[in-house]
Amino acid sequence: MKRITVFMAIMVIASFAFSQSYKEEVDLVQAAFGMDKKDVVAAFVQPTEVQSFDFWLLYDEYETARKENGKKRLQLLFQYAEQYDSMTDVQADAWTKDVIKLSAATDKLIATYYKKIAKATSPIVATQFYQVENYILTAIRMEILDEVPFLGELGE
Repeated sequence: MKRITVFMAIMVIASFAFSQSYKEEVDLVQAAFGMDKKDVVAAFVQPTEVQSFDFWLLYDEYETARKENGKKRLQLLFQYAEQYDSMTDVQADAWTKDVIKLSAATDKLIATYYKKIAKATSPIVATQFYQVENYILTAIRMEILDEVPFLGELGE
């Protein structure tokens, strides 16, 4: 029952995906998450007072790029919800390849900013950034995988 409820919620969200307010809604959700997320990052990443300015400057730059990947992730979820009942082999292949490409781009983004942060602050601060970002990303991926039905699951 829980999966059906979540799936229905995705379908409702997907129905608004192409409305004019879609971009604003996504930006609003991501802005709220980014603020909460920044608090989490601040609790785990501990730059010195001298390193703090450089770290947060790079972190804000990273968040801007990460939000673009987040929008793509939402678009892929909307697409999945819209095509779930009638997904063809071609659509499934294209969707999965897009998910794989996005996952690789997200991992590459984190690695890129790890290097930038390590150079601007220290490897310790960069490792803390890497760990907390991967923790958050893994938690998000697990939540999505736990809540969204597998292809063909609801038809059984």
